Amino acid sequence: MTTPNTFGSRLAAFLTGFPAAPPLPGGVAAHHPYQTPPAAELLLRFGQRYYADNQPRVALLGINPGRFGAGTTGVAFTDPAALQHHCGIANTLPHRAELSSQFVYQLVVALGGASEFYRHFYLGSLYPLVLLREGKNYNYYDAPALTQALWPQMQYALRQQADLGLRRDVAISLGRRNGEYFQKLNHELGLFGRVLVFDHPRYLMQYKRRAVPEFVARYAAELAGLL
Repeated sequence: MTTPNTFGSRLAAFLTGFPAAPPLPGGVAAHHPYQTPPAAELLLRFGQRYYADNQPRVALLGINPGRFGAGTTGVAFTDPAALQHHCGIANTLPHRAELSSQFVYQLVVALGGASEFYRHFYLGSLYPLVLLREGKNYNYYDAPALTQALWPQMQYALRQQADLGLRRDVAISLGRRNGEYFQKLNHELGLFGRVLVFDHPRYLMQYKRRAVPEFVARYAAELAGLL
């Protein structure tokens, strides 16, 4: 049986086939979650459910996945609890809450729920592999030598994600520092007409908790205005 050529099938091929990281400085290790169960299976199920078409989508791209979000489920900004309760994809993973996922799914609900949200938007990362240092999440921009080592793969990753079938007029950076690198990549590659920068969900949940409902409403309005 031939696999349909859909946004979801292309996404799964991109993530599962993404090359291993080069040697990284500073004791940083890269983890590839999409080639091992259960993340590989959950990613396929998610794509078949929400990305089984060729609708152009607006990208919302974060930094690199955390070990308790996509590092566990294979789905960007989606912890096991959100995958089950908001996306309807049952799983037996520990339902440990992840802050970024909690914010993102408030935004998803504000925009009409998972089916409506993923019909128009794509969640991903500038660098798709999990980065760890001393067993803890690490960002691609936390050390200049690390950014330099990963830059060719980041260029490749952004090109490949754009070619999944994203809208090219606009894209969203999740994270202000992330936005600086996203805009630099976009300047080099010329993939998107403009890059809008939102605060990172984890930052908002950690440091702006009382204002989270206002940020959810603001970002929902901005995203709805792009449709």
